[in-house]
Amino acid sequence: MVTIRHERPHDVAAREVLLDVCFGASRRAKASERLREGRLPWLALVAVERGRVIGTVRLWQVSASPDRPALLLGPLAVDSGHRNRGIGSALMARAIDAARAGGQREMLLVGDASYYGRFGFSAERTGNLAMPGPFEPSRLLALALAPEVTEATGLVTPTGAAAAPATVPAAVRAAPRSRRRPALPRAA
Repeated sequence: MVTIRHERPHDVAAREVLLDVCFGASRRAKASERLREGRLPWLALVAVERGRVIGTVRLWQVSASPDRPALLLGPLAVDSGHRNRGIGSALMARAIDAARAGGQREMLLVGDASYYGRFGFSAERTGNLAMPGPFEPSRLLALALAPEVTEATGLVTPTGAAAAPATVPAAVRAAPRSRRRPALPRAA
């Protein structure tokens, strides 16, 4: 049985392995990564089956233009052996529901409209937005979570909480102190 829950500190290593397998090393060179660097996610969810992280999605606080807060979704990833079972859709639904419940007004992502369109994302309102680096404008998609949201204009910029210095990973700092040696996470 697949469980979707908030990411825990011991999930981080497995999530990173999953993202590397799904997207390769080039994932760190993407414009979306510039918006995530040095920031803490607003929301981090994982799909777990038999103790293994098999899916992940995170939301990041950004500004879609001056004084226009939004959330950037991504990356969304599901282990190749677990695809076509609705896990990605379930992660998306939970992320969108959490954003609405949290009073967010808008979500952005860079991805395929053919997949994300089923959740209401489109490029209709993103034509005047730019990312901090090269991107394909047709892949910059938005979802209005409030009826009064209109087209945004400007550069998408990060606004979320800054992560602590990279010398000690955030997951390690946030983990409760224990005298026992922590178990290594399972890799996906």
